[in-house]
Amino acid sequence: MQVFLTGATGFIGGPLVNALLVRGHRVTALVRDPASAAAQALQADGAELVVGDVSDREVLRTAMTGADMVLHAAGHYELGLNKAGRARMTQTNVNGTANTLGIARELRVKRILYVSTAFVFGQSDGRLRDETWVRSSPPQSHYEATKSEAHELALALQRAGAPLVIACPVAVIGPGDHSNLGRLARLYVRNLLPPVSFGEGTVSFVHREDAVAGLLHCLERGQLGETYLLSGGALPVREVFKIWQTTPGGLQFIWWWMPRWWAVRYCAVLEPLQRLFGQTPLFSADLARIAFMDLQFSGAKAEQDLQLKFRSPRQAWLDTLAGERRALLGLGGP
Repeated sequence: MQVFLTGATGFIGGPLVNALLVRGHRVTALVRDPASAAAQALQADGAELVVGDVSDREVLRTAMTGADMVLHAAGHYELGLNKAGRARMTQTNVNGTANTLGIARELRVKRILYVSTAFVFGQSDGRLRDETWVRSSPPQSHYEATKSEAHELALALQRAGAPLVIACPVAVIGPGDHSNLGRLARLYVRNLLPPVSFGEGTVSFVHREDAVAGLLHCLERGQLGETYLLSGGALPVREVFKIWQTTPGGLQFIWWWMPRWWAVRYCAVLEPLQRLFGQTPLFSADLARIAFMDLQFSGAKAEQDLQLKFRSPRQAWLDTLAGERRALLGLGGP
């Protein structure tokens, strides 16, 4: 099958391209910078590169022509954005999704997979929820707001008859993760985290390898018109830190768990200071709010219907930290 993919150089997109090629698919990957190491690696593996981004409708139309399947994985994930950053995120997450999915439908592509996120379901109100859950809380970040808007666009296309499957991964973890949580995990492995923390929430996790397998199965086997949560299960934030503390690293004792009101204000003050020094904010008000959210989502439907098996969140974290330690020691491997 001929597959057109957006988001090919991302944390999930790169291994997803490789997995598609291994399964015998021909892959056309949309990339912004063909000279980047990530793009060059994809090309070396056998993917065809198309230069552009999801805002360029003509590039999308030309690249998608003749595709049997379209996989839209492009997305902008970042917390603690300023006004300009929020505008860029809206352009990618909302407008880019409208462009990609809309053109795929116009071209009568046989199967379309949109990679959404479990964040679109909002808080789970203290219970493990499935795909039937209707959100009862407002978005807590611009990322959540833009992905929720894009998700509604995808649902509307499904209702209109588009051959579309929606995948909703929970928090995806693994070695090399560039998200705030991945950066914190690397700081832990390097013994650089301070002995204070925050978070009374519960978060669902899926390992990157399991997320990639889930997306492949959604693309190839998912029932058109359906939505699938990709989740290995949920852990309280405090339990995540306890798991970290069973492995080599730092932060063996947490002296103080900040209350929510303090954590949000403290991180809000740090946001502009980090930008002032040219850093992408690690600590932000968005991050603090998320740490107190209840985000419990089940991957049982995907496991049953698509013949998948997700590792537990505890094992996902142990594998992630082991991979980060190998990278720190220069041993290579995932």
